[in-house]
Amino acid sequence: MTAPPQVIETTAGDIATELKCQGINPDERVTVTIEPELIPGRRESRARVIAAGLTDDDIDRLIKQAQREVEPSLPR
Repeated sequence: MTAPPQVIETTAGDIATELKCQGINPDERVTVTIEPELIPGRRESRARVIAAGLTDDDIDRLIKQAQREVEPSLPR
């Protein structure tokens, strides 16, 4: 009898780390399910970012910059 599927919620960037923590070897087959409601908006946004000539590193930098600008005004 096989065990039922296990659901693990994580980010795309942390998938490999999470699988390793679960004891899954890199050569084992796994199935990843992507939540469908997230896909259209992300794909459209990514296409616009690429069209504007920005990279993932550029986006990360801009997000961090915006966080630094907003943090001083947040209530503590």
